[in-house]
Amino acid sequence: MSEIARQVRSRRQQWAAPGGRHDRVVAIAQMALPVATGVLAAFLVTAPLTRVGDVSFVLDKNRVAVAKERLRISKASYRGEDAKGQPFELQAGSAIQKSSTVPIVQLRDLAAKITLADGPATLRANHGSYDMDSDKIAIQGPVEFRGAGGYSLDTRNAVVNLKTRKLESGGAVQGTTPLGTFSADHMQANLADHTVTLNGNARLRIVPKRANRQP
Repeated sequence: MSEIARQVRSRRQQWAAPGGRHDRVVAIAQMALPVATGVLAAFLVTAPLTRVGDVSFVLDKNRVAVAKERLRISKASYRGEDAKGQPFELQAGSAIQKSSTVPIVQLRDLAAKITLADGPATLRANHGSYDMDSDKIAIQGPVEFRGAGGYSLDTRNAVVNLKTRKLESGGAVQGTTPLGTFSADHMQANLADHTVTLNGNARLRIVPKRANRQP
């Protein structure tokens, strides 16, 4: 055996000798590998939470308990009863609530189905704020009401109380009744008994044929 071969063999023997560098490397690996495995597993579990999605939570590191929240719902539906126990249902294409402690819900593409004594009625609007405590809807923009028996209202920026079935407009109104048509700058209406109070440039056009058909 050559001198070079003897030196290589001697170094290998020293590396593999009990208590040598090989044993120290194995001992370190036995401790380091489980720790690295745990860190990797924790990263894989928490990684999906760091991705951006439709639902997000903003946390203050100093006041986590009072962090803000925002709830968004698609195709929302709310049900209740008026003061007389008649049911109503409010539907919306989307609803956004600032916080679970705030009863105000911002609605888009809303439609209310109301049960009246003479039949069902509907109320439609593009935007509105629904107060779940008082069952009031503050509508921004145009709103239309359609009831049984030929009753209709078209106005804008109105407040509707689903409990009392009352509507107050913040803009011009026009509508129809079994007797004819009417218009005004503003109005207050009781949808349950079909009474309307017109304010400002009030006009009423009675159609004789319709009036003659009334009992």
